Amino acid sequence: MIVVGIPAYNEEKHIANVVREAKKYCDKVVVVDDGSKDHTSELAHQAGAEVLIHLRNMGKGQSLRDLFLYAVKIGADILVTMDGDEQHDPSEIPSLVNAIAGGADVASGSRFLKQDVKTSMPTYRRFGNTMLNSLAIQNALGLTDTQCGFRAYRVSVLAGIVPSEMGMGADTEILAKAAEQGLRIVEVPVSVRYGEDTSTYNPVFHTLDVLASGLKHYSLRHPLIFYGAPGFALLIAGLTTGFYAATEYLTAHYLSVVLSLVSATLMLTGLISISTGLILFTIITAVRTNALTQSTQPIIIPQAQRVEEEVEPTS
Repeated sequence: MIVVGIPAYNEEKHIANVVREAKKYCDKVVVVDDGSKDHTSELAHQAGAEVLIHLRNMGKGQSLRDLFLYAVKIGADILVTMDGDEQHDPSEIPSLVNAIAGGADVASGSRFLKQDVKTSMPTYRRFGNTMLNSLAIQNALGLTDTQCGFRAYRVSVLAGIVPSEMGMGADTEILAKAAEQGLRIVEVPVSVRYGEDTSTYNPVFHTLDVLASGLKHYSLRHPLIFYGAPGFALLIAGLTTGFYAATEYLTAHYLSVVLSLVSATLMLTGLISISTGLILFTIITAVRTNALTQSTQPIIIPQAQRVEEEVEPTS
């Protein structure tokens, strides 16, 4: 069974067309209406989609999480996710599905593998995506497009890559989790429609959200490196500064208050950073060990017309 999942927020202008076109290439279309204030849910339902409704806006990450768990619940084989603003072309769904059928676990659409997209993408979007793609903490796999929401997943692997991020950083987190689990990730060229900016997300906020998500994910996955390495560097700098202050005092009998304060600040900050890394490493190791010894069951989204999560809304 092939399911197309569409996170949507205030997409009444586009959602019906997206649903009708997507239905041609799948067995079921599921729309998560993320607290829309317009008629997104009604129009999606009329177009033939099954609709899950958040009573308040909770972010794209929560919508993707609902779609992942729902696909597992109904026993789907492949889940395709796409945006509800008509930027993605539903006729390209078979290309993503074929990649999964060919052995991939995650087929991630890439807008940058098509020349026409490179030239038509607005400059600010191209700059933001290029910057995010170039960050090593987010793109160790060398992917050309880490931010595209047009993807296909083998449902059997979804339980291990369910995102915890609430906002736009979820797409990056999913790829990071897939890479950590050794899943096969391939890129598939996809087109995208620009012109009128149909995105409901501020591009600056989007970029900052993804950056924050990447930093948080890396800090939790590698706390000793994220906190320990800078802490060690600060500690060395503090000791070096303190050595110069002590040398000056012994040779010239002059105590530099500035060097002494700088040395103490650097060493204290370094020790705090190293301690933070060690504490987080211990806690995370204990949590992971405990998780491996317990049989966990994912929380499944019930098959209902309305879904309300007890989660604070995103800003």
